[in-house]
Amino acid sequence: MHPPSPERLAAAPLAALILGSSLLAFGPLLVRLADVAPVASAFWRMALAAPVLVAVALWRRPGPGLPWLPGVAAGAFFAADLAVWHLGIVRTTTANATLFANTTAFMLAGWSLLVLRERPELARLGPLALAGLGALLLLGQSAEVSPANLLGDLLSLAAAAFYTGYLLVIMRMRGTHSTATVIALATVSAAVLLLPAALVAGGGSFWPADWRPVVALAVSSQLAGQGLMVFASGRLPASVLAIGLLIQPLVSAAAGMAVFEERLSALEMAGAALILIALILVRR
Repeated sequence: MHPPSPERLAAAPLAALILGSSLLAFGPLLVRLADVAPVASAFWRMALAAPVLVAVALWRRPGPGLPWLPGVAAGAFFAADLAVWHLGIVRTTTANATLFANTTAFMLAGWSLLVLRERPELARLGPLALAGLGALLLLGQSAEVSPANLLGDLLSLAAAAFYTGYLLVIMRMRGTHSTATVIALATVSAAVLLLPAALVAGGGSFWPADWRPVVALAVSSQLAGQGLMVFASGRLPASVLAIGLLIQPLVSAAAGMAVFEERLSALEMAGAALILIALILVRR
C-alpha cells in the first residue's frame, strides 16, 4: 500500500477547516433557540462537551507534561469569546453578529503578518481579500448600522478579538500536543470559568427546559466544529485559517435559503461566489 501523497495530506486539514467552520455557522441560530440565558448557553455548550472530550483525550493517552497553563489560557480566551458573543447575538441582528464576529479572520491575518512575520504571499493575501469582500457583500445588505444594535455589535467585535487570542494559543499548543489533549484542556477550563458567570449574569434561566438546542450546540459547535478547527490549526498557516473562518457567512446564507426559503440578491450571490473562488485559489 502506497503512503498518501503530500497533496492528499494537505487536503485533510483544509477539509477539516471547511467542515469545522461550516458547523460553527449554526451557532447563532442554536443560541437564539435555546431557552436559557446567553451566558448559560455558552456554559452548557462547554459543560456537555467536556466529559466526551476528556474521555477521548484519556483514551488517546496524552502522557506526562500536559500543557496546563496554555490550556487554561486558551480556555479563558474561549470563555470570554463565548460569553460576550452570546450576549451580543441577542442584542443585534444575526447578520451583524456574524459579520463582526468574523473579523477574527483579519485580526488573525494581521497578527501572522505583523507579529509572526509570515511572508505576505499574494497566493494567500489575494484569496483573503476576495473572501473578505465576499463576506461583506453577502451580509452587507442584511447588516443594520443603528444605535439599537451598537452594544451587540461591539460585543461581537470583542468576541472576535478573544477568539483570535484563543486560536493563537491553540496553534502554539498544537505544535507539541494532540488535538484531543488541546481541545479537552481548553473546553474544561472554559466550562469552569463560564459557570460562575452563567449563574450571576442573568438575562434568562440557567437550567434548560428543552435540552435539544444546547445539546445540538455542544455537539455541532464544540465536539465537531471546534474539534475540526483545532485539528486544522496544527497543520495550516494563520492566513489560511483566516480564509476558512469566512466560510461561516456563506453557510449561514445557504441555511437561510434552505430553511426559510430566503432568496439571495445579485450582490449576495456575487459575495458567495467570491468566497468559493477564494477557497479554490488557496488550495492551489
